[in-house]
Amino acid sequence: MSPHVVSVNVGTPVDAPWVGSPFRTSISKHRVDGRIDVGTLGIEGDQVSDTKDHGGPHQAVYAFAREDLDLWAGRLGKEIPDGHFGENLTTEGIDVNEALVGERWKVGTAVFEVAEVRIPCHTFSEWMSRTGYDADKWIKRFTAEGRPGPYLRVVQPGQIAAGDELSVVHKPDHDVTVTTMFRAFTTDRALLPRLLDVGDALAPDTRDAVEKYAARI
Repeated sequence: MSPHVVSVNVGTPVDAPWVGSPFRTSISKHRVDGRIDVGTLGIEGDQVSDTKDHGGPHQAVYAFAREDLDLWAGRLGKEIPDGHFGENLTTEGIDVNEALVGERWKVGTAVFEVAEVRIPCHTFSEWMSRTGYDADKWIKRFTAEGRPGPYLRVVQPGQIAAGDELSVVHKPDHDVTVTTMFRAFTTDRALLPRLLDVGDALAPDTRDAVEKYAARI
C-alpha cells in the first residue's frame, strides 16, 4: 500500500483544569470529512490552546503513524482511534520517524516539511489517563520508544483530505531523522550538535538551543 493519510483531525480549545495554565487543551481531535484548507499556521478548524509552547509555523501540523498507534494499542490492550494522540494527520505506509528533518511531503495540493518533534508532556499523560488508558509513567514510556512523530511546517498551502496519497518530494542531504532529533532533546543530548547538519530547515528556537549547548562543551 502506498503511503497515504488515513485521517485528517482537528480540535479547538476546551476547558481542562487538570492541564494547568492556560487550563485549556486542544488535544482532543475529531476527524474531518471532505477536503479542507491548510495554511501556514495549520489546518482550517484546528486551534492551539497553549500558544506559548505549541503552534506557530514550525509546529503547524502534527503527524503520527497509524502503525505506531497500533503498536501502543497492543501494549495498552485497548484500541486507539485516529487522532487520539493529538495528531492532525494520521498516516499509513510511511515510517514518519525515519523521515529526515527538512524532508518534504506532498499531500493533496499542499506541501509539508518535517520541522520539529513532539516532546511528551503532562497534558498528554493526563489525557491518556482520563480517556481510559494505562498512563502509568506514560511520559517515560513514550520517550523510551523514540517514535514521537514530527511537527510539520506548511511550505505550500493547499487542500487535503483523508485518503490522499503522501508523496516524498524532497530528501535533504544529511542523516538527521525525526528519531535522532527526539533523542537529542530527551535521552541523548550528545546528539544535539548533529542537528546543525540540518541547515536552514532547522527551526530558529531549535538552532538557538543547539548552539547554546555546543558552546558549553
